[in-house]
Amino acid sequence: MATSKRDIIAQAQSGTGKTGAFVMGSLAQVEQSLKDVQVIVLSPTRELAMQSAKIFDAFSLHMGIECRVFVGGGRVSDDIRALERGCQVVCGTPGRILDLIESRRALYTDKVKCFILDEADEMLDFGFADQIYKIFGFVPQSSQCVLVSATLPPEALDISTKFMRDPIEILVKKEALTLAGIKQFYVDCEKEEWKYGVLADLYECLSISQSIIFVNSRAKADWLGELMNKDGHTVAVMHAELEQDKRKLVIEQFRTGSCRVLISTDVLARGFDVQQVSVVINFDQPRDVSNYLHRIGRAGRYGRKGTGINLLSGSRDVVRALLLALPLPSSLPSSSLSSACCRTRCVAWSSTTTRLLMRW
Repeated sequence: MATSKRDIIAQAQSGTGKTGAFVMGSLAQVEQSLKDVQVIVLSPTRELAMQSAKIFDAFSLHMGIECRVFVGGGRVSDDIRALERGCQVVCGTPGRILDLIESRRALYTDKVKCFILDEADEMLDFGFADQIYKIFGFVPQSSQCVLVSATLPPEALDISTKFMRDPIEILVKKEALTLAGIKQFYVDCEKEEWKYGVLADLYECLSISQSIIFVNSRAKADWLGELMNKDGHTVAVMHAELEQDKRKLVIEQFRTGSCRVLISTDVLARGFDVQQVSVVINFDQPRDVSNYLHRIGRAGRYGRKGTGINLLSGSRDVVRALLLALPLPSSLPSSSLSSACCRTRCVAWSSTTTRLLMRW
């Protein structure tokens, strides 16, 4: 990245160090004596932008390079003052970055050498594509453009051709996308209203350091958080409608271990990195396969072992089809109900008894 200066499309499994790779490559291009913005990193969420900035700060600790975070929810006046003081690296969300460039005319891009899209497939989705095109229009044509993600569907690759020039493609074969270090389970709850009872049984029976429970809506996150807090669990809730100060507090509580269970919507499905997380539970099944991979990738970071548990109910065939859409390892028969992992165990709960069924 630092030597070729060519545009790059990079894909790798969750937890393998993609952020560290583009941080090192972009920092190598920064002129320390020049206090203008030279690297722009766009992320789909505030949390991911702040996490990227922390990694930049760690890698550039003794380099004299300043990194700033510009995301929605913060005071624009503070962002403008930070730019006036000078910084070489900017991490942020598309809306705030575009506002600072186009409307406020506070972020100058004429010295930008590297333009990075983190979690590129989501960034190029309908909600962000127009903003990205506008931001890219302000970036010098000589700058390097880098797209990074664990999942890159064909439509994302097609869209990238509109602003990338003969990029180097580092792609992972579909059968290699899943994480062998994460054991994956499903629980047949039969009815939606039985899911919470199963969840309570899991936390009673299993020894879990820290865990993330994913749901599909803000209302479900708040409801589940209230129930678990009443049952004596130390639980925090995260979703997109929380104010920024509250979101920062929740993340800090979870990172420091003062909160061991985090209930979240897909706002934290991508890039969120807490190495103590050993278990991810899909209380609601994700709406697409790529989000499934991103969710369970929150466990087993950087080669560690992890566990993914899926609570199923209702349209079981639809959910099973979602899991079967993931590639199976060659050692398993394709007719197996398991999702991709080295050895998958299928767990089934009934209303009267708990039965553990293992399928190797």
